[in-house]
Amino acid sequence: MTTLPPVLPIVPFTKPARGEVTLPGSKSITNRALLLAALCDGPVTLTGALFSEDTEIMAEALNRLGIVVKSDPAAKSFHVAGQGGKIPAPSADIFVGNAGTAARFLTALCAAAKGGVYRLDGVPQMRKRPMKGLIDALRSLGADIRCTGEESFFPLEVHAGGLWGGKVAIDASESSQMLSALMMVAPLATNQVSISMLGGVRWPFVRMTETMMQAFQSDMTPAVTHLSEQSVRVTKASYAMPGISHAIEPDATAASYFMALPLAVTRRGAICLRGFHVNHRSRSLQGDVRFADVVEGLGCGVFSKPTGTEIMFSGLAHQVGSQPRTREFNEFSDTFLSLAAITPLLDGPTSITGIGHTRKQETDRVAGMANELRKLGQGVIEKHDSLTVAPDLAELRRLAAAAVGQQLEIETYKDHRFAMSFAILGCHDLLGDGRPWLAIRDPACCAKTFPNFFDVLAKVRKDSHADTRP
Repeated sequence: MTTLPPVLPIVPFTKPARGEVTLPGSKSITNRALLLAALCDGPVTLTGALFSEDTEIMAEALNRLGIVVKSDPAAKSFHVAGQGGKIPAPSADIFVGNAGTAARFLTALCAAAKGGVYRLDGVPQMRKRPMKGLIDALRSLGADIRCTGEESFFPLEVHAGGLWGGKVAIDASESSQMLSALMMVAPLATNQVSISMLGGVRWPFVRMTETMMQAFQSDMTPAVTHLSEQSVRVTKASYAMPGISHAIEPDATAASYFMALPLAVTRRGAICLRGFHVNHRSRSLQGDVRFADVVEGLGCGVFSKPTGTEIMFSGLAHQVGSQPRTREFNEFSDTFLSLAAITPLLDGPTSITGIGHTRKQETDRVAGMANELRKLGQGVIEKHDSLTVAPDLAELRRLAAAAVGQQLEIETYKDHRFAMSFAILGCHDLLGDGRPWLAIRDPACCAKTFPNFFDVLAKVRKDSHADTRP
């Protein structure tokens, strides 16, 4: 993996985007699988796993808890010595960085253990991220969780004593990870757990959790029963992995950047995402596969091949009238930046809705995206739950030309998704001569989910420029 400078100029494509991309494993699936494997009553091997900052934080935390995880980055696999819900270490200090999945899943795991004292903390931004819904729900099931800083936030100290079970209500409107964490440990409770949801829930990630829970249980009886639209029952059960191994899907959010690439380059081209299949979108564990619908609506063909999925650009879909094209992103909001960053290249205003909850992720993603697009001369209307962007390509070109040998710099706010989405915008040959005009600050923040992103992007550029087709 190439060492990245503090500020990375993006070299534009001067030919159609063509090539193959091998995506990393899904972060959401990898961290769920690590937790579920730890809960199994024997060893489990995870294949095709993501190796990134977030998943390595999760693996290291499990090791600190005495649940041995052996990592093989070359083989993209983790071998987890499942302990059936037990935590061998009587005490541990756990650092989760800014990994929301690790923070919520590990808090639930420690609370469900029969004994031990576990201290969990992260970076300053993690201390601002929502935890209240999960903490309140675990406490109502008998957990002894002590907030050693501000109430309802990290840092935490968990005095484990198991969970009673019974009825519990949880507000997971700010993060579905809190509901997923509760569901995954609920089978360990003394009695079955009935969970009522307070407020809205992003169901694709909860359905991912539910499906994976079933895959890690040998009993064919569903672990989760839906009692209504806002309540589920989780039965008491043990986890086991009959096949001893579990394959991780390629990351659908990572796919979104390369799905958007042919649109950004705005010439005929095709990108093949190896091993990534969207032809049966309803079968994927990941709601973010729905970004394929977004690029289809903008003029790309999405084709299934035996080796994966091909994204072929044939021309921007023209917008009729001056009303914004509107896209609701609530259920696959991690990809909204992939569209927002390329809106300066579209042929009319775009309204992106259902994204209010992303204000409490790695950073305030709505405000950050509005700031960066305005910096690029775009008209932006920011509301709590939406962004509407009126593109102004002429102003963007004027600003880039006025930079005189330098590039317009994008602030990433220590958020990997800003770095990757705006890198795709920078692939557009804005000045018409192949000169870099956009630069990404702190590009190394991509280590959170896609450590070699810029290497992969550079290879696609090289392959595209080597292609002799017009």
